[in-house]
Amino acid sequence: MERLTPTLIAEAILQAPGWARIGITAPSPVMREDAAAELARAILDHAQTPATAPARDQIGLAL
Repeated sequence: MERLTPTLIAEAILQAPGWARIGITAPSPVMREDAAAELARAILDHAQTPATAPARDQIGLAL
């Protein structure tokens, strides 16, 4: 597992399900807890997933 950085955490939060990102602001304590648990899972999954390099046969596009 790579070291958690603010950038890594931000990327993981942005890739988390939308309901979880919105759910942490819900008035229901149960919904907030479920949403927080889902965000935590998303961050851990993102941190534990190895970064994949593009395939050698994939064409790079200029920006």
